[in-house]
Amino acid sequence: MHAITFSKLIKIFIVPCLLFFSFSLQAQENETEEASTFSISGSVDAYFRTNFNGLNQSEEIVGGDAVTLDPAAPATSFANDPGFAIGMANLIVGYENDKVGFVADLVFGPRGEDAVFLSQGSAQIVNQLYAYYKVNDALKFTLGNWNTYLGYEVISPVANFNYSTSYMFSYGPFSHTGIKADFSFDDNWTGMLAIMNPTDYTEYNPIGKYSFGGQLGYSVDGGSAFLNLLYGEQSLSDDSLFQIDLTTGWDLTDSFYLGLNTTYQDTDGTGFYGAAIYPQLSLTANFGLGLRAEYFKELEDGGVVYGADTSITAFTLTGSYQAGGLIIKPELRLDSVSDDFPAFLDRDLQPNSDLASFLVAAIYAF
Repeated sequence: MHAITFSKLIKIFIVPCLLFFSFSLQAQENETEEASTFSISGSVDAYFRTNFNGLNQSEEIVGGDAVTLDPAAPATSFANDPGFAIGMANLIVGYENDKVGFVADLVFGPRGEDAVFLSQGSAQIVNQLYAYYKVNDALKFTLGNWNTYLGYEVISPVANFNYSTSYMFSYGPFSHTGIKADFSFDDNWTGMLAIMNPTDYTEYNPIGKYSFGGQLGYSVDGGSAFLNLLYGEQSLSDDSLFQIDLTTGWDLTDSFYLGLNTTYQDTDGTGFYGAAIYPQLSLTANFGLGLRAEYFKELEDGGVVYGADTSITAFTLTGSYQAGGLIIKPELRLDSVSDDFPAFLDRDLQPNSDLASFLVAAIYAF
């Protein structure tokens, strides 16, 4: 694949947007501002997790000596520690009026640390940090660090029905730092173009290479669909990452929702593809059930989890009970790796390709 240079990105993105920006400013000189809004929101979460057929501790007596082992857990992000464990505290401060605004999204705890894994020092608590300018109802510019637009799931446990995360989410990007333009073409169609640092380099750009992002969205009252694109060099290598992703979800009835995520990622033959469905059923005003059924396949020339040409199937059944700001989520999860791959240790310290686990999480959102 040909490298995307910064000068090319300037020509195809910045220049047209600035021209549109200047014309829009002239058309809005007589508009009046609406009232400003300052907001504080966030969440805290904790959980208990255990394996039915896998090792549940990191220290074990072997031959009379204490040894350190890896407890059995899915190779996905967050919520993988045994026993009682903490997720994160999340504090989001925002300001907006009809033209400008900012978001400062801070995270504290293991889930937050995993989400910003390439950050150092004081930036290790920064999940998102950006400012934006609304030129008009059809165009908004954002500069800073924001969570990824790819995929169905997000970092915050409040916005996900399932508490644990999928393989596709875990091995895609978490966050981006750069500049983006969001477009609203009409009441249903939206778009986005972005120039960004390499994926998850959120503080600054250490390698001097840039990525291109794009999105096309369609939304109506009953659901939405988004086609997402990411392309660019993510390391000192000249090999460019290409990822295309479809995320969609629809209210099929008043009580039944169906979501779908499918994605393909490739970097010179190394990568993955996968698909997951997310059926969710509301049983009462406060309680619902949701399933995530995922198939994840690593590419034949190289994989990102267990190795080339390995596949994973995972089924996650989650209940969600809400009482005010408190959300309780019991969850049963079954993971299976192809070809008897020794992905997990059982309680006898023997390798196993299958894992059955259970967790219950408590989330408080404010």
